[in-house]
Amino acid sequence: MALNVDRTPDGRRLCVSRVIPATRDAAWDVLTDTNQWPDWGPSVRAVESSERIVERGTTGRVTTPVGTVPFEITSCRDYRWTWRVAKIPATGHRVEHVRADRCRVVFEIPLLAAGYAPVCQRALGRIEALLRD
Repeated sequence: MALNVDRTPDGRRLCVSRVIPATRDAAWDVLTDTNQWPDWGPSVRAVESSERIVERGTTGRVTTPVGTVPFEITSCRDYRWTWRVAKIPATGHRVEHVRADRCRVVFEIPLLAAGYAPVCQRALGRIEALLRD
């Protein structure tokens, strides 16, 4: 597991990443399927979405331990998607190719939300477990 500050298309972000023994496409499928978000997102209890598979412009509502809030996918291309939750820029999600049977899953956290890093670390472990099943 790695934790560092990187420059992203959205500016500097705290990036939490993990190399996972899965193809990039398999990891991307897990990240973009809203039906699977509660399976890997520690702060996600339920999702209502205009599209099951996210794309730019997808909207919906995500239920968290503190309530239900609206979201909008603001970008989705080249194995990277970002969103706004309650109209606030939230985490970016990307998958990088490492080799045929390995990829790196990265969460990009706005610097002011650095306290969210442990949640993202737990999510990475859950994603890896889902991909091993």
